Amino acid sequence: MGRAFEYRKATKMKRWGHMAKTFTRLGKQIAIAVKAGGPDPDTNPTLRSIIATCKRENMPKDNIERAIKNAMGKDQSEYKEVTYEGYGPHGIAVFVDTLTDNTTRTVADVRSVFNKFNGNLGTTGSLSFLFDHKCVFTFKKNDSIDMDDLILELIDFNVDDEFDENYDEEKDETTISVYGDPKSYAQIQKFLEEKGFEDIGGEFTYIPNDLKDVDAEQRATIDKMIEKLEEFDDVQTVYTNMKPEEE
Repeated sequence: MGRAFEYRKATKMKRWGHMAKTFTRLGKQIAIAVKAGGPDPDTNPTLRSIIATCKRENMPKDNIERAIKNAMGKDQSEYKEVTYEGYGPHGIAVFVDTLTDNTTRTVADVRSVFNKFNGNLGTTGSLSFLFDHKCVFTFKKNDSIDMDDLILELIDFNVDDEFDENYDEEKDETTISVYGDPKSYAQIQKFLEEKGFEDIGGEFTYIPNDLKDVDAEQRATIDKMIEKLEEFDDVQTVYTNMKPEEE
């Protein structure tokens, strides 16, 4: 079992944020997808995938439709995807994914938090060796398809040979998550759709490949830093290489 898989299993890919923040993040992703490929999910596979993720996150249909409509407006701001990286307290590596229409504002906000916690914001790519950048697709399990056989076929599209399986008691359904090379995003999505999987939600993530131990006091400080970063609307997701807390 690989280190990245151990990390996912331990954290269940926990997102730092609350439901309202999740909807804001997805709304901005919709805006980018619509601007790039149009408002029709039937002809815009990226938008189709984001909508599936929205549904999985219980984002109301009205919110999804409003986000698409707003993205089509002439005055809609142009969002950019920008990732900031650096070291937080106690030598913990921190990646901050943002969607912003004002990079000057966003970098100032992010830097202020790093400075407050005696961290150091680095240059783009300086910490990339500590994380694996992956695309991840989550979809409902299809009992008629053998997952081991599916993974063997997906290997041609640079998909990891390990996958996550999670059961949602509230929805009474099992979902599968597969991870692959971000450059193969479109190919993986097309393959899964052709296989008959429905509501295929896709996104990108960073998975630490070198976990760092911290004590309880250090963890509390790092958690506070993450909370401060998430107070900014531009911040989408925060990743660290802090070893998950044992349950």
